[in-house]
Amino acid sequence: MTKIAAFKDMDCRRNILFLDGIAASCAGVIALSYISWLQDLHKLPKELLVSIALINLLYAAYSLSLSILNNRPTILIIALVIANSIWSINCLRLAYNYADIASLFGLLHLLGEAIFVGTLAYLEWRWRGALVKR
Repeated sequence: MTKIAAFKDMDCRRNILFLDGIAASCAGVIALSYISWLQDLHKLPKELLVSIALINLLYAAYSLSLSILNNRPTILIIALVIANSIWSINCLRLAYNYADIASLFGLLHLLGEAIFVGTLAYLEWRWRGALVKR
């Protein structure tokens, strides 16, 4: 069996919701745990960083709850795609709005989150049929 065939057998589609939830929960917990250090590093307002962390934790709760369902209504997958898309666009907006005060690390964080969450939205939309049933 080739490596490509083995990868396809794993069917990473079924794990995308779990990945989404774990990534969001890690981001939220780490950000809240090191908020003062991140504020100094990112040069962003503490309130903004706290709100980003809390939003990540809300996303985590939603996507992890979806990941354990055996039958997922399509509307719940679509809601996650829409939420991820909106969050991705919001991260780009925040990067633009704070470009004059944020450090390079702060901008990279916001842009990286936009890319990561936007990619999740794309994959979850593309694989929505497979995500409805396990």
